[in-house]
Amino acid sequence: MFFESFKITGLAMVQAFLMGAVGYFLIKKEILGQEGLSALSRLIVGVTLPALIFCQLLKDFRFNLYPNWWLFPILSITITIFGLLLGGLFVRFIHGQYQKAQFLSLVTFQNAGYLPLALITAMFPKDKSEPMLIYLFLFLLGFNLIIWSLGVYILSFHENKKFELSALFNPPVIAILLSLGIIFLGLNKFIPDVILKPLRLIGDCTIVLAMFVVGGSLALIRLKQVDKKAMCCMVLAKLIIMPLLGFLIILRFKIPSLVGLLILMQLAVPSATSLSVITQHYKKEDFLISQGIFIGHIVSLVTLPLFLSLYLTLVVI
Repeated sequence: MFFESFKITGLAMVQAFLMGAVGYFLIKKEILGQEGLSALSRLIVGVTLPALIFCQLLKDFRFNLYPNWWLFPILSITITIFGLLLGGLFVRFIHGQYQKAQFLSLVTFQNAGYLPLALITAMFPKDKSEPMLIYLFLFLLGFNLIIWSLGVYILSFHENKKFELSALFNPPVIAILLSLGIIFLGLNKFIPDVILKPLRLIGDCTIVLAMFVVGGSLALIRLKQVDKKAMCCMVLAKLIIMPLLGFLIILRFKIPSLVGLLILMQLAVPSATSLSVITQHYKKEDFLISQGIFIGHIVSLVTLPLFLSLYLTLVVI
């Protein structure tokens, strides 16, 4: 059972990273430049991902079917606090004020959207992927709010300029809130297919484009001399201890299987690529962010399928 589960999760990772490899080589071969990659990222965040969220929630979400929907944003914040506390235990081994802040952000904030989105669609048939996607989008409501507030604060401290309040209400967050409001008011039944169908087609582009951006972002990373001590601590804390502790907690409290899988996935994925965007935006010197994102994604090719397959072996989905 374990090897069968490892095959399923491993193949899902291979599919995700093959799509990412296309983005990587588009950058390396200069077919797509940094400005093009930024435009592609804005297209996903501003158009395709909100369209996917909007259509998926209107199609599958109902308050009576998901009475505990509000727990997912809280769960997201809880996982962030967990990462922050764990990172705080390891940060004493890191030297330098800004290095400590960047290490802490690498452990605290995960690739919560793009990679889980690709994994869910690759691992499961449609009937099981749809509720998982609902859980993921509700989870991202809390995650997007906290990374663009606490995440920005950690990476830009001692700056007079803090974070932009408008960043909290980015298009994916607005899409979630808007769709929940429409469903709550019962207006979803008045939206015709002539509007929803093209939006679905637009949203279906998200997964492929998102992995292009992840791969292209890795291609743009300029690895300086790798801080081996910091990277070993990051891998140990982020990719081994966090998912291991989460795995034990999920089994101990008998959390429902799909919810438990989402929790474990969020605990096991590598650091958020958006941390690099925040660092560049606030013109901070990149001490650890780039190498942490790059090394984390490479190591997760092994650790992520390992934890997911172990979970699938022990828990009936």
